[in-house]
Amino acid sequence: MYDVAKKRLDARIARHERVRKKVNGTAECPRLAVRRTLNNMIVQIIDDVKHISILQLTTNSKEFQEEFGKLTKTEQSRKLGAKVAEAAKAKGIETVVFDRGGYLYHGRVQALAEAAREGGIKF
Repeated sequence: MYDVAKKRLDARIARHERVRKKVNGTAECPRLAVRRTLNNMIVQIIDDVKHISILQLTTNSKEFQEEFGKLTKTEQSRKLGAKVAEAAKAKGIETVVFDRGGYLYHGRVQALAEAAREGGIKF
């Protein structure tokens, strides 16, 4: 059982490293990085040139859980995508590069990305 989980993790890390060779965020077009855990989603908007995180939102925050805690994980990801689009527009960010973190573009990652696009973020 452990070997299967380790192979899966190694494959995700390899995908992530392969993508990160090409995907870099700048001040004009920062990187929208997604991290997925079993229960939560974490989204950061990062400027890789200055090595700073411009914005970070998570489904684990107290405010988010009070408002959307009863929803399914996919629906929470969709709401998080809408919130990140709103917060990014408030900071003057309209275009980003999407870094799915080696996760497959499916399920919660896809829901978050589509909601961010609907919120007005271009990628």
